Amino acid sequence: MNEVLDITKALADGSRLRILMALTAGELCVCQLIELLALAPSTVSKHMSILRQAHLVQARKDGRWMYYRLADRGAPKPVREALAWLERNLTDTPEIARDHTQLQKILRIDREVLCQKQNRN
Repeated sequence: MNEVLDITKALADGSRLRILMALTAGELCVCQLIELLALAPSTVSKHMSILRQAHLVQARKDGRWMYYRLADRGAPKPVREALAWLERNLTDTPEIARDHTQLQKILRIDREVLCQKQNRN
């Protein structure tokens, strides 16, 4: 039951839903998520911690960058079902469509440039 509670708590925030839907495009650097959400790095970090605790996302560090991706097929059944449900129900929403368009622009920006921009702000 705790696993399902963690998932439902993680899904109870619009920013975290936007993160999960952005990750349907593939693995993203935390700097790209910060840019997409226009939130403080500490806020995005807290959101990612909650999503990781619920096993909805996986993380890896590569040098200076932290990357996140959706949980894979080896994730527990409630996680896989929750992610599938989100994708079915949110993919065609206007906010997610705007995020997808914005994400395409963000992905064209060099990570170094993006990180430097965020560090100045």
